[in-house]
Amino acid sequence: MPPVPEPATPEPLGGAVESSRRDAPALRGAGRKGPKRLPRRAAAGRRSFTMTLRALDELAASGARVSVRIDELDGGAQVLGGDDFLTLPVGGLGVVPLLIEVAASIEAGTIDALEIIDRSTVHGAAVGGMWQHLKAPALPIADVAVLAASAGDALAVNALLQRVGLQAVRARSEQLGMRRTALLDRFRDDRGPDDAPHVALSTAREMAELFAGLVNSAVVSPGVSAQVAEWLSLNHDLSLVASATGLDPFAHENDQHGLLFINKTGRAAGVRAEAGVLGGPRAGVAYALIVNFDDLSISHRLRAHDAFRVLGVELMEYVY
Repeated sequence: MPPVPEPATPEPLGGAVESSRRDAPALRGAGRKGPKRLPRRAAAGRRSFTMTLRALDELAASGARVSVRIDELDGGAQVLGGDDFLTLPVGGLGVVPLLIEVAASIEAGTIDALEIIDRSTVHGAAVGGMWQHLKAPALPIADVAVLAASAGDALAVNALLQRVGLQAVRARSEQLGMRRTALLDRFRDDRGPDDAPHVALSTAREMAELFAGLVNSAVVSPGVSAQVAEWLSLNHDLSLVASATGLDPFAHENDQHGLLFINKTGRAAGVRAEAGVLGGPRAGVAYALIVNFDDLSISHRLRAHDAFRVLGVELMEYVY
């Protein structure tokens, strides 16, 4: 796609403070299994992401709105960018700042990780997730966060949002320098004219930077970064970019081939989004891809999905 002028954006805020979570494993630390990742390789001349650009150009030509960003983990150099400053609907991908606010509140002691949330007090949403099908009527907030991160559980997200408040999440996003990211509303089965039109908005650039910050222990504090990354490492949705990794959707925290991987996806009518971190023996990258399209048929949807999978293949070639 043709290059687009990029407006200047402020550097993310949120300096590191001493963490109270001593047992949270750092994803980039020595505790990970598998071979140690080598220093960053030079990106120039190695991979051009030609197939990805072709797939995204075809989507854009069909009327879709596309935003993509890939950054090196070590140093933050841009590998690929296309309309990465556009603010677009991202569905459940916008829940990541909510998870950060929950983890920060637990670390600060304003929320107890074992505080029980009664499902009957939460605004219902049957659009996705497991909790609505479980017999347990109440769960501790830490378990609710696991459901929100791993299964995109709408009821769990609504419970967390009800507990910490929308304003707190927005303030946290601003503190992190995410000027174009906003969690607008809870999940709803029916979205009326008086409701926010989308769950969340963001940009590919801000999401890629956020995931890089999580893995580099730079979001709020090392403990908060590790806790949120741990929750996200349990994500079961490996059907888009992550489909190229060959990882087990239900057990990929410590891959025997040394892949470092965390991700979060977002889905809504005409919305597909994914952001994450992929690290291999040769390189590590933070990536984000957002596609808004007319979901008129299965072929329209599959064409969008194919673009994510093409990106996944070329990311694997880049890091491995």
